[in-house]
Formats: sequence, structure tokens, C-alpha cells
Amino acid sequence: MPDTSSGNYIDALNPDEFIVASRSRNVPRWRVRDNLLGSRAFCPTIRKTGIVRELEKYDCSAALDALEVQFGVDVLMRSAVWLSIKESRASFAIEHEEKQADRVKRFAAVMERRCGQGEDPLSVQTLTELQADILGTSTRYGVRQSPVIVGHTYGFDNIVDYIAPPWERTTELLDGLRQSMARTAGASPVLRAAIASFGFVYIHPMSDGNGRISRFLVNDVLRRDGAVPAPFILPISATITNKTQQRAGYDRALEALSRPFMLKYQENFRFGIQYTCADGIRSNFHFDSYDDALPTWRYPDLTQQSEYIGDVIRLTIEVEMRKEARLLRDIERARDSVKNHLEGPNADIDQIIRSIRENDWKVSNKLVKAFPPLADPHLANSVIDAVRDVFGPQAPSDSLVDSKFQGP
Repeated sequence: MPDTSSGNYIDALNPDEFIVASRSRNVPRWRVRDNLLGSRAFCPTIRKTGIVRELEKYDCSAALDALEVQFGVDVLMRSAVWLSIKESRASFAIEHEEKQADRVKRFAAVMERRCGQGEDPLSVQTLTELQADILGTSTRYGVRQSPVIVGHTYGFDNIVDYIAPPWERTTELLDGLRQSMARTAGASPVLRAAIASFGFVYIHPMSDGNGRISRFLVNDVLRRDGAVPAPFILPISATITNKTQQRAGYDRALEALSRPFMLKYQENFRFGIQYTCADGIRSNFHFDSYDDALPTWRYPDLTQQSEYIGDVIRLTIEVEMRKEARLLRDIERARDSVKNHLEGPNADIDQIIRSIRENDWKVSNKLVKAFPPLADPHLANSVIDAVRDVFGPQAPSDSLVDSKFQGP
């Protein structure tokens, strides 16, 4: 049949109800204006809920500027290194590996060095290089060639929480995610970060490190879009792990897709005869409905996930980063105040400050042994007063920014 030769074009999605592509494409055959967020290979949808509408207007850069006005650029810049370490440690904590000190430092260095760098962050080559930097020495790199399930153990039972798409489809899904990021260029950086992060983690394309890469992508997108300037790294993982509510929110965001998926296909998988995959992995997982389930992976509704990421980003900037900047500023104030009475290297002064705070505003015998001048009661009281003036309950504190919107 020939293309339709006349007639007005109509939008595929109503822009009043959905987030749409930055640039639409007219399809003359159907007289439809393609404003979808992706392609046939991968096309998420985000409904314009009240929270999503607020996210569209949220300006990360302006929020960071407000912190700079309050604390000064010097304090914020010097807190950037600590925030990178904090993000790395918290990212491992999500996967219960926070005690791996060398891996934490390596991930922090990767975040600092690679965020916003390179032309195509979602190419197989770039992701493989990123994976190698994050993992260090590993038995496997690159795109996986074996099935992946996410689950947990309950008693003696193995519970499957999520089934990732078949490895034969991961490259096309990943290419679709790249197209989706291209089609949303210029849209809200927060929403784009959600698409990149959750789209990637649901595809689960790599042999290892998918969770860490997905959280890396949040900062990478925000950096590329100019929402968060270098050298700042938003410690979003720290926000996720900081409170039980936020961690539960992360799980709920993931389960927005995985839970109904598993309810539909709970009778379609089994553990049976072992087989060897192309990458050498031995597996006994069998799933009979990969083709039937393909639309779930191709066309996810990422509304709830976007709401969650947006709330995490806002809390990270307005609460977590603010708290870190205030702490760094107060430590400097306490140092200067203590040094009016007792001189010493910053490391010694910091140890004194920390000990006094942890010992209910008292100089302990252990502290006196480490710093004999504090045996003088007059000097000790002066130092205590200097620390308490900054950190004591009567010390003035900055009020937290009121919540403008709340995630799920």
C-alpha cells in the first residue's frame, strides 16, 4: 500500500500526559508524529504525574549554586573528593560489599576520572572499559553470554526476583537504550538519568558490575547534561543507603517492573539440567517465555523509577551534600577556635575535636596521654568550650530545605 499522501499529523503520545522525545519524526505512511522516547528495540514511557512535572522543572545546577552561596566555593570544592569516596562506599554497601576498601577506592577513582568523559557512554566498548576499570582484575569482561537471574534465599528455597532478557538480545536492547538517550537529548537531565540507570539495570547487559555501572550512569548523565559540574559527584548511593525508607524505595522502584513480571511468568521457569554457555558459565536455569516476555524489557514504564531517582537526586543535593558541606565548614571553625588555645597539626586537632565530641564534652584520660598539655584544667576547659561552641546542642544550625515533592 502507498503512503498516506494527505492529512494532518497526530502525535503518537499526548505531550500533556507523557514525557515525549525532544525532536519528533513525521511518519508519512501513517501521518503520525513519532514523539516516542526510543525505537522498536527499546522505548520506555514516563507518565506526567505531578511528581514528574516537578522533576521536569528541577534545576540541579541552581540548587548547587545555592549551596555555594551558603558555604562558599572553597568548602564545596574540598568536599568533592570526600563525596566521591562516600558515593563509592555506599554503592558497594547496596551490594553488601562496603568492606572491600581497595574496590571502593578504585570505584571512586573511576567516578572522578570517567564521569562525563567520552562520546558514547553506552557503547559496548566504552562499557567494557568502564567495567574493567571498576572491577580491576576479573575472570570475565564484556557483554554477558549467559542467562541472568536476580534473587535471594529464603530458608532452603531459592527465590527468583527478576529474570533478565536473554543474552542474545542484550546488544540490540543496549543499542535501543542509546537511541532513547539520543531522542531525549535536551530534556530534563533528572529524567534522562533515570532512563539510563534503570534501563541499563533492567537490561543487565554486562557479565558483572551492572549495579555499579547503573549508578555511575546517573552521575554521568547529569555531568554530560551540565546539571552537575565537575568535580562534583552526587553521592546518590549514600542517600539510598542512608535511611531504611530510601533503601526500601529503591527496592520498590526496581520491583515496579520485576514484581508483575515474576507474577506473570512464575510458572515458566525452572532449575534443571546443567548446560555450558558461550562464555563458559555453567547454568541450570531454564525459562520458556523469553520471546513472550520481550515487550516487557523493550517497553518499560519507568514512571515510578523516575520519581524515585528524582527524589534521591533532590535529597542528595539539598540534604546530604548540604550536611557534608556544613560538617566540613564546622570542622574548620572548630580547628581555628581550638588553635587559639592549643597549636598543632590539623590531624592532631581533629583527633582532639572528635574525642571531645564522642566523650560527652569531656577530655578523656586517653586524650590526655596523647596530648599532655590537656592535663591543665584551664586549657582543657577552654578547648572543650571551643569545640562545644561549634558542635554543641546550643550551636546554631542551618535548617533543612523543605521537601517540594516526594517520591514513592
